[in-house]
This record gives sequence, structure tokens and C-alpha cells, in this order.
Amino acid sequence: MELSATVSKPPCPRVLILTCGNPSRGDDALGSLFLERLEAAQEPFGGDDVELLTDFQLQIEHVVDLEGRALVLFVDASVSCPPPYQFTRLQPACDTSYTSHALSPVAVLQVYAQVNHAPPPPAFQLAIRGERFELGEPLSAAAEVNLAAALEFTGLLLTRRDVAGWSEFET
Repeated sequence: MELSATVSKPPCPRVLILTCGNPSRGDDALGSLFLERLEAAQEPFGGDDVELLTDFQLQIEHVVDLEGRALVLFVDASVSCPPPYQFTRLQPACDTSYTSHALSPVAVLQVYAQVNHAPPPPAFQLAIRGERFELGEPLSAAAEVNLAAALEFTGLLLTRRDVAGWSEFET
């Protein structure tokens, strides 16, 4: 008699919010603070349908986190986006981070496509404007205002959990 066990993986939440940042480097903490404040929000920002992950930087291993998702939101601090934030749709691409130990969101999407031989889930980036990124700096006042705006925007965003809905919010 042959026994075979099938282990079914529970479905993962449809939406992944993946934040990056270093809490020790001033406004670079925006990503991790964004996640902390979403988790602490009184009203749920998606319940079981949204998973929140954070890391200091994106790595090739984050490709696994994208599997089975309907939408992905990458959140990070930016010194080059307009204040308070910029929200854009991402497409897979090889960029200069592709061969680095830390990857950009578009490079993570590119690796996903190569590893899985399939397109990655629809992905967007929420870049929150920061000003000071020095080691040991506290969060700047401007970054705090930008973070609050980004969190409010995300509340609106999560009321629409489809690509068309998110695309309407692109800046």
C-alpha cells in the first residue's frame, strides 16, 4: 500500500505591503514606521486579506513573498520624489541594483519573472519623501507630515483592492 500525503498551503493574503528602511538612519525609517503605524491603527487596514512585511532592504529572497498575491505595494523613503509621497505602478526591469546584494522593487519583480517563468503580481511603489538620512538622526518634521499623508492615502488605497482601482490613484 502506498501512502502519499498532500500538504496544502493555506492561501496567503491577496495584498502584500512590503516596507523597507533603517530605523537608525533618520528619514530612512519611514518604511518601517509606516508598517508599525499600519499595524497599530485602530481600524483594520485590510484584516486577513493584507499581509505586512518589513526589512532593511529588498533581497532576492523577497521574490518568494510575492507568490500568490493579487497586489503588492512596496513602501520606502525617497529623497527624490515630490512631497508628501509618490505612488506609481511598477514593471519588472533589470537595473543597476540587479547584481547588488540589495535590490530595487523593479529588480525584485524581474527576478520573480525569471524564477517563476511567469509575470509577477501587479505591483506599485509608495515612495515617501524624506530629507535627512544620516546615522543617528531622528525622523525629520517634514518626514513625519509626509508619513501621515502616506498613511491616510493607504487607507483610501485599501478600499480598492484591484489593479484598476489602484491605477486610478497613480501620481
